[in-house]
Amino acid sequence: MLRSILLSLSLLTVSAQASTPQAWSDQRQHMLKACLAASQFKDAHALGKPAEFDDQVGYSALLIEGTYPQKHMQNRTGTELCLYDRQRQQAFTSEWEAGKR
Repeated sequence: MLRSILLSLSLLTVSAQASTPQAWSDQRQHMLKACLAASQFKDAHALGKPAEFDDQVGYSALLIEGTYPQKHMQNRTGTELCLYDRQRQQAFTSEWEAGKR
C-alpha cells in the first residue's frame, strides 16, 4: 500500500515539472512560423520577444512587422499583433497601431 502511494506521488512530481528549454524553444519556433504565415505582410518578421500569458489564458502574443503588399500602400511598413493559441496551435493577427487613438 505504502509502495503504491509513493509511486503515485513520484509520478505526480515528474509530471508537475516545467517543460524543458528545448520544448519552449520548439513552441516558440512553431508560434513564429504560424504568426508569420497568418500575417498579410511581405517580408514579415517578429519585433522583440513574445509575451507569454499564463496557461489559464493559453495565449502568447507577438508583434509582427512588414510591408503592405497592396500596390496603393506603396511598400509602407506596418505592424500586426499576433495572438497564438498554444493549445490549438493557431495564430490570429490584427493590425496594430501603437500610440494612436
